[in-house]
Amino acid sequence: MRDNEVVNVGPEPLSFGDVIRVARHGAPVHLTDDAMAAISAARQRIDELAESPIPAYGVSTGFGALATRHIDPALRAQLQRSLVRSHAAGSGPEVETEVVRALMLLRLHTLATGHTGIRPTTAKAMAGLLNAHITPVVHEYGSLGCSGDLAPLAHVALTLMGEGVVRDGAGNVGPSAEALKQAGLEPVELAAKEGLALINGTDGMLGMLILAIDDLTRLLKTADISAAMSVEALLGTDRVFAPELQALRPQPGQALAASNMVRILQDSGIMESHRDPNACTRVQDAYSLRCAPQVAGAARDTVAHAANVATWELASAVDNPAVLADGRVESNGNFHGAPVAYVLDFLAIVAADVASMSERRTDRFLDVARNHGLPAFLADDPGVDSGHMIAQYTQAAIVSEMKRLAAPASVDSIPSSAMQEDHVSMGWSAARKLRRSVDGLTRVLAIEVLTAARAIDLRAPLRPAPATGAVVGALRESVAGPGPDRFLAPEIESVVRLVADGSVVSTVESVTGPLP
Repeated sequence: MRDNEVVNVGPEPLSFGDVIRVARHGAPVHLTDDAMAAISAARQRIDELAESPIPAYGVSTGFGALATRHIDPALRAQLQRSLVRSHAAGSGPEVETEVVRALMLLRLHTLATGHTGIRPTTAKAMAGLLNAHITPVVHEYGSLGCSGDLAPLAHVALTLMGEGVVRDGAGNVGPSAEALKQAGLEPVELAAKEGLALINGTDGMLGMLILAIDDLTRLLKTADISAAMSVEALLGTDRVFAPELQALRPQPGQALAASNMVRILQDSGIMESHRDPNACTRVQDAYSLRCAPQVAGAARDTVAHAANVATWELASAVDNPAVLADGRVESNGNFHGAPVAYVLDFLAIVAADVASMSERRTDRFLDVARNHGLPAFLADDPGVDSGHMIAQYTQAAIVSEMKRLAAPASVDSIPSSAMQEDHVSMGWSAARKLRRSVDGLTRVLAIEVLTAARAIDLRAPLRPAPATGAVVGALRESVAGPGPDRFLAPEIESVVRLVADGSVVSTVESVTGPLP
């Protein structure tokens, strides 16, 4: 499926690709006939409960610690409006558009399962927002990750009501009512249970998990590339990456990382220059070179575990109460974000560790005691020039921040709602810090690639591997080779873009073929 093709939303699970296309590439959505049938059937049951004199949570009662109050039918529309308005209490910086679009799509999918009791018109209104590229302004703070991402989802529900603030397709911020009008969409008058159905889900943290998995899958390939470039330019050995050695410890991610590094270093003239044991007296490389597949491989296996959790969540319908297939409407605890929160925290740990190892390899390039014949700090005229000295400082500062971000949010439960919600997941917070970690890893790897490319050039006339040479060539289109000191920040940002958009990986794969 191409990025601009319609993503069908029905009761069946969405794929990772569906989420990425809608969130990052603006693909339109379509509610399937099966979705509309499931939504209509569940709504019929909610209407029956709304007419019953027996209190039903979320339909004819208050919410959370106020669930003991039975709400008069004349006040139930006001109940839903009040719920959304009061819960749209976010604060702080605006959340990225791709995150909000992922959140909206995932909530729409839960509505499409027929387990929430939403009306068909309300589900269509959510799809209409996505297709009109109207993005509600959602704020950084407000979700505790239990009873779902309440505040972020409430800001979306507020937009459906024609209230609050949005960002349109052109990126302009303005009133929701005006944006809806310009798009030909009508505000929704929420009916019984609809306010609760729109906000009681873990869609924000799940969306950020899927986006992070997409990013980390690319970045771990980049880590193999940057490590291979460093091994090459530091005159390390690739013998430790041999498949028979990896088979002694059958960790699947490790085998993939080592295989990638072997392929990337294939036919390197630099490597060949020191294979003669009589010419090279070193017995072993430092851990940051020799153990690169063990660390990047373990990170891969962690991402694979996180992807399993995300896949299970994509097959879920998170709401409370839930409408079951037999017509029962039952309270449950599926809105608790623990499964997602745990893996979000786990990914922040591995991102920090991969970055830490990358920074150590960069540091080796700059020290004449460890870089095997390269100039101090890779400077053109050491003492007059500082070379990449402060680029490594930047790496170190980012890695230090990533280590702090690796402290888990999911163990930091804080009670709320008059102790009704006395244990929460903090999954949204785990997701927010993971996004900063992913950005940090992107920058750390970019600086390693930039530094290793400079070192490879300094090894001339020795010839690099075709794959690593292709990366150096790609960098040289926007970043000059070794020479006197120059303004370094723009060069770093140029390589950050090449890492972030996948250009470094695609450049290598044009030589090696696809890397797993």
